[in-house]
Amino acid sequence: MGINAQDVKKLRDQTGVGMMDCKKALEESNGNYEKAVEFLRKAGLAKASKKAGRAAENGLVISYIHPGNQVGVLIEVNTETDFVAKTQEVQAFARDMAMQVAASIPLYVKPDDIPQEILEKEKEIFAEVARKEGKPENILPKIVEGKVNKYFEEVCLLEQVFIKDTSKKVHEVLTELIAKLGENILVNRFARFKVGE
Repeated sequence: MGINAQDVKKLRDQTGVGMMDCKKALEESNGNYEKAVEFLRKAGLAKASKKAGRAAENGLVISYIHPGNQVGVLIEVNTETDFVAKTQEVQAFARDMAMQVAASIPLYVKPDDIPQEILEKEKEIFAEVARKEGKPENILPKIVEGKVNKYFEEVCLLEQVFIKDTSKKVHEVLTELIAKLGENILVNRFARFKVGE
C-alpha cells in the first residue's frame, strides 16, 4: 500500500515525531492512522525507558504557593540539557508536580527513597494487622505485598494518581514527557511547607 506525503505530514504534525518514523509507522500499520499513532506511542515509550539511565544534571526549581498562602512547595526537576529545562512542557510538568505535592502530600519521590528501616516497620505493622484480622500465615506475604504497593501510592510522588488526570499515575505522565522530548527527565526532590507544621 502506498503511503502519501500528506498522511505522513498529518501524523508528524500531530505527534511531533520525525518524518521517517511517521512513514515507517504508517507502513507498519498498513496506512491505518490510529494504529500508526499507537505504534509511535509504543515506540516512544520504549525509547523513554532507554533514556532513563542518562545523566540529568540541568533543570529547574519551581515554587508553588497554594491559594490562601498556607501551603507552599519547592520542587527540583532535572533534565539532560538546559534547552529542554526551559521548554514550556517541562515548566508545566514541574508546576503540575508542585501542585501534586501540595495536594497529595507525598513523603518521597519514589519507593527507592524510603529508608529500609521505615519500610520494614510498615511491613511488620501490615502483617500484624492481618494476623489480628485472623488471616492465615501462608497468605500473609501476599497481603503485605498488596499493602506495601498501596503504601507506595500514598507516600511516593511517582506512584500517586495524577491529580489532573486520574486515569494515569505520575510516573506515566513523566514517561510520556520523556518520550515526547527525547531526553531523560526526573523529579529530584521537593519540600512542602504548611503553616504551623
